[in-house]
Amino acid sequence: MTNTQTQITTTYQTEDLQQILHLAIAKRDEGGELTKAQVMEIGAEMGITPEELEVAEKEWLLCKEEFKEKQIFNTIRKRKLKQSLIRYGIVNTFLVLLNLAIAHTLSWSLPVFLSWGVFLALKAWKTYQSDGEEYEKQFQRWRLKKQVGKSIGSLADKVLKSMQA
Repeated sequence: MTNTQTQITTTYQTEDLQQILHLAIAKRDEGGELTKAQVMEIGAEMGITPEELEVAEKEWLLCKEEFKEKQIFNTIRKRKLKQSLIRYGIVNTFLVLLNLAIAHTLSWSLPVFLSWGVFLALKAWKTYQSDGEEYEKQFQRWRLKKQVGKSIGSLADKVLKSMQA
């Protein structure tokens, strides 16, 4: 069998093709960057219409934006957890020291310390869960709050500008 016949009869699964093309593009001398015209040309050679490429690009942009938003969301959740841990440490240190100073034993501060610690551990576990239905609900709720905040801010800006005019 000649090399040409081997190339014609070789078939690839879609996932395999994506990986092969990804590696080939990444190894290009141009640093893996392609112009939109080059992408359109590659798509045309593969039988992909410009409309299909446009839809795919829009979907990719939405996914990329959502990924960035999830990174911000996760950072905020971790920052809030850190603040809760600091608050827990400060308050419980004070309560334990107060309990030791007054009663010379850990009587009433220990249940506070342990119960608050359990709730904090659950919050930490929830914070580091970044998949699942509950995570998606929390993310969508956060995203909606952010969008509403932007809308209210832009509305307030318009009102202030109209009042100044």
